[in-house]
Amino acid sequence: MTALQIVSAWDADEIVALYRAGGWWKEAWTPEGIAPLIAGSFCFIVATEGEQAVGMGRAISDGCSDAYLQDIVVLPACRGRGIGAAILEALVAFCRKRGLTWIGLIAQPGTAPFYEREGFAVMEGHVPMLLEEYHAHDR
Repeated sequence: MTALQIVSAWDADEIVALYRAGGWWKEAWTPEGIAPLIAGSFCFIVATEGEQAVGMGRAISDGCSDAYLQDIVVLPACRGRGIGAAILEALVAFCRKRGLTWIGLIAQPGTAPFYEREGFAVMEGHVPMLLEEYHAHDR
C-alpha cells in the first residue's frame, strides 16, 4: 500500500534516485543539497511503499497567493497506479487549505493530459521562460 507523507527531511539518496527517475538530476549537484531543498519547500510530499520512497512532489510558494508545483515524479516501476495523481491532489489540497488562489506548474512534454485529468489547463498565451545563463549550463 502506498502512503503519502508531508516531510521536512528525508533520506537524500532516495530523493536523488527520484530526481534521476525524472531525468532532472544534474551531475554537478550533490546529495547535500537535498536537505535544504526539502526544508525550503512550502510543502514536500514523499510517497512510500513500505520503507522505500517511490514518488515525490513539492510546492514552492510565498504562502500568501501563488504556488508552483514541481518535481512530481514516481519511480518507473510504480507508475500507472495513481501515485502521481495522489501526490498532485495532496499538494493542491495543502495549498488550497492555506488559501492560495493560484496554483500552477510547468509540465514536461507529453504530460499535459495527466495534468488536465487532474483539473489543470494549458495557459494559452503564456510562455515559460528560463534565464539563459542557467539554460546554457544544460547544453
